[in-house]
Amino acid sequence: MPYRQTEELPASVKDHLPAHAKEIYLKAFNAAWDEYRDPGERRGHESREATAHKVAWAAVKKTYEKDEGSGQWRAKARRQ
Repeated sequence: MPYRQTEELPASVKDHLPAHAKEIYLKAFNAAWDEYRDPGERRGHESREATAHKVAWAAVKKTYEKDEGSGQWRAKARRQ
């Protein structure tokens, strides 16, 4: 079930991520939902939804990290 807007995301996402990270999650989830339609494309016996959530979290973690002290998600420092 693709998401149309960030307000539809699960509470574990929408209640904790910054706005930009939510957008990344939504786009990555929807793309993975389409890409992994065929069960043969997924690892093991994971559902289409579980696979899409894993892909979405991985996409968020490329740009954001969780601060160990505060537990808040923040943009990673840019490397130059």
